[in-house]
Amino acid sequence: MKNKDVAAIFDRIADILEFKSENPFKIRAYRKVARIIADLSQDIEKINEEGKLKEIPGVGEGIAKKIKEYIDTGRMKKYEEVKAGIPDELIAMLAIPSLGPKSLALIHSELKVRNIGELKKAIEDGRVAGLKGFGEKKASNILKGIALHIGGMERMPLGIASPIAEAIITTLRKNRNISAIEPAGSLRRSCETVGDIDILAAGKNGKEIINAFVHLPQVREVLAAGETKGSIRVEEGKQVDLRVVDEESFGSALQYFTGSKNHNIKLREIAKEKGYKLSEYGIFRNDDKVAGKTEREVYEKLGMKWIPPELREDAGEIEAAIKDRLPELVKREDIRGDLHVHTEWSDGTLSLEVIASIAGKMKYEYVVIADHSRSLRVAGGLSVDDLYRQMEEIDRINKKLKALRILKGAEVDILSRGSTRKSPGKLDYPDDLLKRLDIVIAAIHTGFTQSEDEITGRIISAMANPHVDIIAHPTGRLIGEREAYRVNMEKVMKAAAEHGKALEINGYYLRLDLNHIHCRMARDMGVKVAIGTDAHSEDHFIWMKYGIAMARRGWLTRSDVINTMHLKDLLKWLKH
Repeated sequence: MKNKDVAAIFDRIADILEFKSENPFKIRAYRKVARIIADLSQDIEKINEEGKLKEIPGVGEGIAKKIKEYIDTGRMKKYEEVKAGIPDELIAMLAIPSLGPKSLALIHSELKVRNIGELKKAIEDGRVAGLKGFGEKKASNILKGIALHIGGMERMPLGIASPIAEAIITTLRKNRNISAIEPAGSLRRSCETVGDIDILAAGKNGKEIINAFVHLPQVREVLAAGETKGSIRVEEGKQVDLRVVDEESFGSALQYFTGSKNHNIKLREIAKEKGYKLSEYGIFRNDDKVAGKTEREVYEKLGMKWIPPELREDAGEIEAAIKDRLPELVKREDIRGDLHVHTEWSDGTLSLEVIASIAGKMKYEYVVIADHSRSLRVAGGLSVDDLYRQMEEIDRINKKLKALRILKGAEVDILSRGSTRKSPGKLDYPDDLLKRLDIVIAAIHTGFTQSEDEITGRIISAMANPHVDIIAHPTGRLIGEREAYRVNMEKVMKAAAEHGKALEINGYYLRLDLNHIHCRMARDMGVKVAIGTDAHSEDHFIWMKYGIAMARRGWLTRSDVINTMHLKDLLKWLKH
């Protein structure tokens, strides 16, 4: 699909307009439509063919014409006009995290920096830090952003890789030569970032299967096409590898190519101790094959329970499997509601009624409306009066609903300004308003460069507020774009356990925050977790699966996650 390409062009237009210090309203409009298009689950080319571009939230006549022009011709006149006179190497630098368009404009104007190499040199010799409004800390953050940018070009977020693989696998499953097909590698383990996408298939005619693979409509370049292996590049520029194996070896091959490396090394050691040889072809005793058709028989032959792919990191899962002590991991069927959704009242695109309809189709019992609070103006934060009006509207809609309850909530800023040492976690709404809400989600959106003590103090102080229920995206990271702020998660976990608060796994694939390490820490310290999509449009609701994936990688069970509770139990938990 060309969704990502179209979104990237609108994002780049916004960057260049900001670089030129042009109209901020235009800039915000382009960024909003870029985000919406990037997250569409439908193919924008098909939407264009059906003449329904203007049905996409935020897409009017002008934007629809630009999208159609790009899809039909591969070019966009507006983009060409906006970038005229700006070198391509300079435009490429706009993708560097921690380097905003305005900062780049100043660096370019004052230091004549034209590319990433010159920027890196200007930082290292101190010229960037010497600019007005910069300093050593900002220059250091830009240098880290360069490293993130270069690293991000090598790996892709789970939420980008997964839909690519799903589309390919869905098509190939229809091929009569294929008896089984699954993702493998870091994608199957639900790692937060993925290198090349690995897919494994079983079938009788490898050459025909590979031929079908390299002729898929997504293919933009064929890198290899052999008897049992093919490699392609798809529209997004990502590499996808397909291996074909015999049906009798599919289980052992799937186990082997799923990894992780350390997990596989330990399994081979166990196999050797038992007198076996383990490889991607099966388990052998001397020359006799004793297992390999399914993964389960491979693990059972080695004396252990089958291990879910998300746990295969040599982090104690093998020892637990041998003792039959693996946790029963949380799964999609356990989830009874989404705990973090935005509406058109702030920076979302959906009405309360539409959100209720979507949540109903997903068989949820409840959905939490958590629009931004008043200080976050860039995200359309709600004033006190606006929030009261929204609460009244929710009450009106709830009277019409039968199987679903909309819970009144807010994503309330933990302020950096106005806080003091005695009260470091001042909240953006007064307590008399917070107590009227069903659920309060506190979050940090400003002051990312504060010290570890300051950030940690703000979060812990917010948790001491009796009206706060959940801390959203606790480390503030954006994968490939922004590092986590400095926060002592052990202290945060201890405070969460003490005050009975939940920490969020934000399902947005560039957040996945808490990460799996912190999820397991929460489990070990008795801290409950809340999974929310942070949805701003209809297509974002599918991000629940990425939040669940992170929970599973963190060994979380249904009892660890609060939105596995039935509504009455959740309300009881919130009350206490």
